[in-house]
Amino acid sequence: MPCDFLPAQRALLDATEHLIYTGGIHATGVDAIVRKSGIARKTLYRHYPTKEALVEAALRRRDDRWMAWFIAATSGYTDPRARLLSCFDALREWFASDGFHGCAFLNAAGEIGPATHPIRAVSRLHKRRLFEYVCTLTRETGLAQPDEIAEEFLVLIDGAISLALVFGDTHGADAAARSAQRLLRHIPVSS
Repeated sequence: MPCDFLPAQRALLDATEHLIYTGGIHATGVDAIVRKSGIARKTLYRHYPTKEALVEAALRRRDDRWMAWFIAATSGYTDPRARLLSCFDALREWFASDGFHGCAFLNAAGEIGPATHPIRAVSRLHKRRLFEYVCTLTRETGLAQPDEIAEEFLVLIDGAISLALVFGDTHGADAAARSAQRLLRHIPVSS
């Protein structure tokens, strides 16, 4: 994750991320970003030529930070299966945290129309990075078809996130963990 942001950029990215995560991209105007960040509009446009570019940068930074957190949260186990299943423990912790508003990347993709839009590209990048990390975990288990299992785990992860957002509780993580355990019981070890 780049650490060489100028203080004005950090303030703009922090404000933008908070506002779009809690209220949405379309509901967040440049005036609100300027007000929350304390940075002048002229400075904003010097760093980011458009609101879209600012939102894209804020989401890229969130992707780096979220992935670092998720990897750290699932790295405490030596047993590969336990490590894979710890994805749902990490999600449960996130769902219970203050300020949880679902997946910023699913939220953003849902707000932005065309699949070719740069903000949708950041959402795809995040899901691709999450998929690749889960692939790493499934490959470590020694199970047959690890990439296919990783894809199924990604569906369980995103489903749990959706349930947590809609119902406002952590039960989706528990249901996804039970489904994952059943899935793993029926997958043979590769030979």
